[in-house]
Amino acid sequence: MCRPRVELLTRDGCAVCVRIHAQLAELATELGFDLSTTDVDAVASTGNPELRAEFGDRLPVILLDGREHSYWEVDEDRLRADLAGR
Repeated sequence: MCRPRVELLTRDGCAVCVRIHAQLAELATELGFDLSTTDVDAVASTGNPELRAEFGDRLPVILLDGREHSYWEVDEDRLRADLAGR
């Protein structure tokens, strides 16, 4: 079985994004998931504006295995439950 993937969608200068990343990094160690970060504005500047169009007004957004899990805050109870149920 592969490790779960958590992706944090962010943008440069987002203080809330920095805080959420730190919280997810701690949880990644404890719960055993891979954590990555994607700057939606940087992706858009390469000619792929879809992420920014879909999620740009709700950042930070947390994706679990490519699907939206939560936004603005980590729903830690739900994340723990979803990872336990894998």
